[in-house]
Amino acid sequence: MLENLDATLLARVQFAFTVSFHIIFPAFSIGLASYLAVLQGLWLWTKQEVYLELFDFWKTIFALAFGMGVVSGIVMSYQFGTNWSVFSDKAGPIIGPLMGYEVLSAFFLEAGFLGVMLFGRNRVGPGLHFFATLMVAFGTLMSATWILAVNSWMQTPVGFAMNDAGQFVPVDWWAIIFNPSFPYRLVHMVLAAYLTTALVVGAVGAYHLLRRTSPLRAGTMFSMAMWMLTIVAPLQILAGDMHGLNTLEHQPVKVMAMEGHYESHPDGAPLILFGLPNPEEKRVDYAVEIPKLSSLILKHDLNAPLDGLDTVPEELHPPVPIVFWSFRIMIAIGFAMFGLGLWSLYCRWRGSLYGSEWLHRSAIVMGPAGFVAVLAGWITTEVGRQPFTVYGHLLTADSVSPIAAPAVATSLIAFIIVYFLIFGAGTFYILRLMSRLPRDPMGDLDEGPIRTAGITPAPQAAKHEEVRHGA
Repeated sequence: MLENLDATLLARVQFAFTVSFHIIFPAFSIGLASYLAVLQGLWLWTKQEVYLELFDFWKTIFALAFGMGVVSGIVMSYQFGTNWSVFSDKAGPIIGPLMGYEVLSAFFLEAGFLGVMLFGRNRVGPGLHFFATLMVAFGTLMSATWILAVNSWMQTPVGFAMNDAGQFVPVDWWAIIFNPSFPYRLVHMVLAAYLTTALVVGAVGAYHLLRRTSPLRAGTMFSMAMWMLTIVAPLQILAGDMHGLNTLEHQPVKVMAMEGHYESHPDGAPLILFGLPNPEEKRVDYAVEIPKLSSLILKHDLNAPLDGLDTVPEELHPPVPIVFWSFRIMIAIGFAMFGLGLWSLYCRWRGSLYGSEWLHRSAIVMGPAGFVAVLAGWITTEVGRQPFTVYGHLLTADSVSPIAAPAVATSLIAFIIVYFLIFGAGTFYILRLMSRLPRDPMGDLDEGPIRTAGITPAPQAAKHEEVRHGA
């Protein structure tokens, strides 16, 4: 049975499976590292112990997520040699140095200061410890920068030439690194990491506010997370729109698949909200659409013409149903984040941020949404690039190793079993840690936190002073 399977498809599935596991951990650790730096900075500035307590709580979770991200990422580099050796040979002169820069400038920086951040506060002093935390946060951002430079070059390849062996060789490293899609992809991914972390932190805070186990700590983290969501979600929508316009310029076929435009629209294209893409009939069945809105969004003109997939040879079409739906899942979650942020802002204005149980339940439900959005965005980006690995220059079918389908299938099955066991257990342990927020030293008080992100309700503070002095 395994001999009848396609080795290229299996290799693609294997890489997609491993990178899907991997990407959720960096998406969380990038934002969490910056959150830890903010917490420690607030503690140094305000001397409020709640920030230091939250730092100690989240640093353990960060260490676990960071470790699982490293382990899950190592496996992918081996696949470049086992399943994608032709791609490695042809693109290696460009991909290899960029990956090496990531290890030297980013991963070594993270690993070098991680031990100081986790265990060194009482050994090196608060100032140097804060510096180590900043370096870990900066290292995670640098790591994302180099990896996204690699991926962006594969999406919009520039600054290279082809040698006699058919390899991509660098001509202009500045053009390679700062390729046309890199700035948009970097901003979009970093904001996605911050939103993913904010949703997790907010969900943990909301969970403990509902349980009333630690209102001071829970309220502090919930307030900070909702501020992040309120501010960053609209910025992410704007960044996503700009990234989409860049994609239209450099990868128009991907946008055609995202929009579900099988046919060209010379007088303005509709925005298809929902529907069932039908690749055989080259149409979207049961489409719910808004006339000409796609042209307005993409061209800023209701009557602007937009080309469809009918202008592209069929063998160059990406898998439209996958790209169509993954794009809509990402967009829907993005607007749900924006809505949750507005809801929290309204409750903050009404003074019910810590008492609105429906808001807290909604925040818990939205806790994993950031990971789903990141995966949906990655699927849109990578599947929409097909059938190329290096867009417009190297086909996926020409990138795979000369390896038999049974060998790829066997390793894929092994990866599935091992990954679900190891990373499933790690994720379960992280969730256990999140559910065990220490109780506030003053007990379970119903009024909420004394101070959260710089806001101090005076009557509440007075009430706590009475409790503290035994009044």
